[in-house]
Amino acid sequence: MGLQEQIETRAKEIHTDGYGMSIGEVLSMYKDGDLDIHPEFQRIFRWSMEQKSRLIESILLGIPIPPIFVSQRDDGVWDVIDGVQRLSTILQFVGSYRDHEDKLVKPEPLLATEYLPDLEGYRWQSESEGDRAFTASMQRDFKRSKLEFRIIRKESDKNAKYDLFQRLNSGSQLSPQEARNCLLVMLNPEMYSELDRLSQSDTFTNSVPLSDQKENQAYRQELVLRFFLQRSYQGKDSELRIEYGEYLTDWLRHIAVRADWGTEIDASVFKACFGAIEHALGEDAFRRFDGDRHLGPFSISGYEFITSGLAANIDRWQGRPQALRAKIEAVWSAPEFRENSGTGVSPRRRVPRLILRARTFFAQD
Repeated sequence: MGLQEQIETRAKEIHTDGYGMSIGEVLSMYKDGDLDIHPEFQRIFRWSMEQKSRLIESILLGIPIPPIFVSQRDDGVWDVIDGVQRLSTILQFVGSYRDHEDKLVKPEPLLATEYLPDLEGYRWQSESEGDRAFTASMQRDFKRSKLEFRIIRKESDKNAKYDLFQRLNSGSQLSPQEARNCLLVMLNPEMYSELDRLSQSDTFTNSVPLSDQKENQAYRQELVLRFFLQRSYQGKDSELRIEYGEYLTDWLRHIAVRADWGTEIDASVFKACFGAIEHALGEDAFRRFDGDRHLGPFSISGYEFITSGLAANIDRWQGRPQALRAKIEAVWSAPEFRENSGTGVSPRRRVPRLILRARTFFAQD
C-alpha cells in the first residue's frame, strides 16, 4: 500500500467536526450530564491559581485559547480528551464543578493578572459581605464567550481518541504515568481506582520510599502497573520490539478493555507480596545490599527482579520473613541479576531478562 492509499485509509477511520460553543451552552451540557470531564483528572492535571486566573483573563479579553478536543461516546455524551483543566477551571469559577465524589468544589477568588490587575479577589458571585463579584452584565458577557471544540464522532475508530490524547499531550508537562492514568480513566475508571488504591496501601508505601519528585509524577502508580505487567509477562528474554514505556502503555490499553481485567490486576497477590516484603525488609527491600548493609536509593532493577520472582513464587515465601530477607539480600550479588542490570542495559533488554530469571531464582531457597 502506497502513501496515498495509507492516507486515504486512515483518514476514513477518524470522523471529526468542529464548531464554537458559548460558555453558557457548555454549562448547560455539563449540568445535564452530556459532558464528561472526568473529575479523576484533577489529581493528575494540576493548575495553580495563577494559571486559572490567566485563563479567566483570556476569556474576558477575547484572547484565543486552544481548542478543546472531545470524543462522542455511543450514548452521545462527550468525553473530554484535551482541555480538562480549561473546562474545570471555568466550571469551578462559576460554582458548578463537581469532584469525583460528586461534591461541589468551592470556587476560589481570582488573582491579579498582567492585563487585569484589578481582577484580584474577584469571584463569580458574592459569598459574604464585602466580596468583589462579577456584575450581572459581566456574567452575561462571560457566558456568551465562545470556546472552540473539536469533536471526534462516535463512528470513528475506537482507538482514535486514545491515540489523539497521547499525541496532544506528548509535549505537555505530564509524566508518562500521568498520561497513562488519564488514558485509564477514559478506558476503565474502575481499574484506575483499583491501581490507585493499591499504590496507597501501607505495605507498599512502607516498602517503597520515593522522593517527592517521584511521588508528584505518579511514579508510585507506575510501579504498581509494572508489578502486574511483570506478573503476566509470557514473552521470551529477547529485547522488546518497542521502548519499554510504550510497551507498558500498550499492555495497559489491552488489559483495560477486557471484561476480565481483574484476573490480571489481582489485588490479593499484590498485597501478599508486599506484606511479605514489608515484614522481611521494609524500606530496605529495594536498596542495594553490599554484604553488610543496604545502601543508596530505591533501585528500579532491584524492584523488577524481586517483585517478579516473588509474585511467581509467593506461596513459597509467605510466613518466612527471615528466609525471604536472606533471599532478597542474595539478589544483589547473584549473576542472574548483576549481568542483566546496571548502567548500559536498556529497559528494553533488561526487563524481559530480569523477569524470567527472577522467577527461577525465587523458585528455590
